[in-house]
Amino acid sequence: MTNPALNIATLNIAIKAARRASQIINRAARNLDLLDVVSKQPNDFVTQIDHEAETAIIEVLQEASPDYGILAEESGLSTGRNPQSECQWVLDPLDGTTNFIHGFPQYAVSIALMKNDQVEQGVVYDVNRNELFVAARGKGAFLNDRRLRVSGRNKLQEALIGTGFPYRDFQHLDSYLRIFRELTQKTAGLRRPGAASLDLAYVAAGRLDGFWEFGLAPWDMAAGSLLITEAGGYVCDPFSDANYLHSGNIVAAAPRILAQLQAVIQNAGKAPCAS
Repeated sequence: MTNPALNIATLNIAIKAARRASQIINRAARNLDLLDVVSKQPNDFVTQIDHEAETAIIEVLQEASPDYGILAEESGLSTGRNPQSECQWVLDPLDGTTNFIHGFPQYAVSIALMKNDQVEQGVVYDVNRNELFVAARGKGAFLNDRRLRVSGRNKLQEALIGTGFPYRDFQHLDSYLRIFRELTQKTAGLRRPGAASLDLAYVAAGRLDGFWEFGLAPWDMAAGSLLITEAGGYVCDPFSDANYLHSGNIVAAAPRILAQLQAVIQNAGKAPCAS
């Protein structure tokens, strides 16, 4: 099997799958009042569009790479002909479902290809703005064919930082609020748009100088994290050497901002458990 990092054909497969899903999402966005919305758990919603978009993505991926595994938000883990494949697609068909059902135009399709637990390729597609963020390990990150670089800011007090509020598990809400309070006073501002994959893409594009969130799933982070590292930034677990894709806790930033951001998070909070 060729190395996915060197196989641009697989990146084109992911792009094709993301665009296929976007067609379903855009059609549904014109008739939001007709959506069937189900609560998976408090503050965590799913629609038939999540399922339809995911099915469309999986059909494209499995047709092109039937031997790869698939980890998808709505259907869980499925595999092709080879259940022991070292390669796995990790996808979120509609990141920002709550935004979507309210007509708030901040949501995206996120697809990553992992090999042996390392992200090799990533696609985040903002269907509202037709912004396609792509990255391949060792080959850079791009937005609609424009090379991406993280911001060059070096002072936390001048930085714009993204985050995601706890919405499923409130056990560590007090810890989060302490961090939020500190960063409100020590940065140029905080933003919570509500779609982690896009937040991470914005760090890669220099629109945000950093981002942190707790309790995320691999499909929330995988593609966006590669965008950042390929754009010259850093991504890690804010509390330990644990793999953020496994812990669910992530801090990502431009090089000169990361240590300052991580220090505030560590001092003001304590390590939360992944949801």
